[in-house]
Amino acid sequence: MEEGQELITVGTTKVNQLMDVVAQYGAEFAVKILAAIAFWVIGRWLIGFAVGLLQKALGKQRVDPTVLRYLGNFVTVTLNILLVIGILGYFGVQTTTFAALIAAVGLAIGMAWSGLLANLAAGGFIIVLRPFKVGDFVTAGGVTGTVTEIGLFVTAINTPDNVLTLVGNNKIFSDTIQNYSHNAFRRVDLTAQLSGAADWKGAAALLKQRIAALDNVLAEPAVDVEILEFNLVGPVLAVRPYCHTDHYWQVYFDTNKVIKDALGEAGFPAPMPAQTVIVQQSG
Repeated sequence: MEEGQELITVGTTKVNQLMDVVAQYGAEFAVKILAAIAFWVIGRWLIGFAVGLLQKALGKQRVDPTVLRYLGNFVTVTLNILLVIGILGYFGVQTTTFAALIAAVGLAIGMAWSGLLANLAAGGFIIVLRPFKVGDFVTAGGVTGTVTEIGLFVTAINTPDNVLTLVGNNKIFSDTIQNYSHNAFRRVDLTAQLSGAADWKGAAALLKQRIAALDNVLAEPAVDVEILEFNLVGPVLAVRPYCHTDHYWQVYFDTNKVIKDALGEAGFPAPMPAQTVIVQQSG
């Protein structure tokens, strides 16, 4: 009986010691968990605050909004990575080992996501070299429209038919880029078919006068109306007014209307295909 009682006493003591150890380490672990949550919340707030200050400071220097967004995203991601490393270091994780792990994972991800990294690098080059900016009307990566955002990996372009299109930055940077907003004005290229019997000089003078009076057509450079080519119907006039990019389609359609109305009202003959029929009688 005494031996059994002694065994029970020893077992109870061991259990109590184990419970004390669990309670001690559990309390320490709970404190660390709460501290990590606090670090994360406060750190995220400080990161947002710091990025906001940076963007405001650069905004006062009139830095392009595209650069502000790109730089803000880059700084945010970098500081978040450092915050995670700091929290893991607080838990006792060796940061050197963690850094090596990040490098290995980064290499694996880089090989698997080479396309994304190419888009990221191309986005940086677009920001630095600035072939276009937000608000420009461009043809890039085979898409024509207005640039609404230049992101880390893709550029958002709103097409003339109001479709938002996302194009990979690498595709844009490795292809031809046409920026229609870069220059002060743009030429509208149209043609006017005349009859072979029409007075082309009179038609050209009339079209220059009428088209120059249209809204948003520039006085300089002046409207060009010249013979472009000849076909079986008669001469073809090149009709080329100049305007700002924002007014391109308005000038395009209005000029087409003037070509139709002005030549018709002035009595110029309608251009009709002409055929010569030769009849030969035998005998």
